Amino acid sequence: MRAERVGELLAELPPAPEPWVRAAQELPRARREIDRLVALARADPELSAVLLANAETALRSVGLEPAPRVVAALRARLRG
Repeated sequence: MRAERVGELLAELPPAPEPWVRAAQELPRARREIDRLVALARADPELSAVLLANAETALRSVGLEPAPRVVAALRARLRG
């Protein structure tokens, strides 16, 4: 399929819902903050335990909404 045709087909799609757009815009910052929290936790095992137990509070403290997927991502990174 030609690139032009793909572009035409994409143009026919309805716009993405606003919550999806906001989530996509916030994703890079969420990843950076999770990376930062994980780096701090790896340097301090006690902090790691606190972050695992209180992931929602930790995320709020860095200005992130503790949506289930974000909490799960943080916990997975802390355990991994």
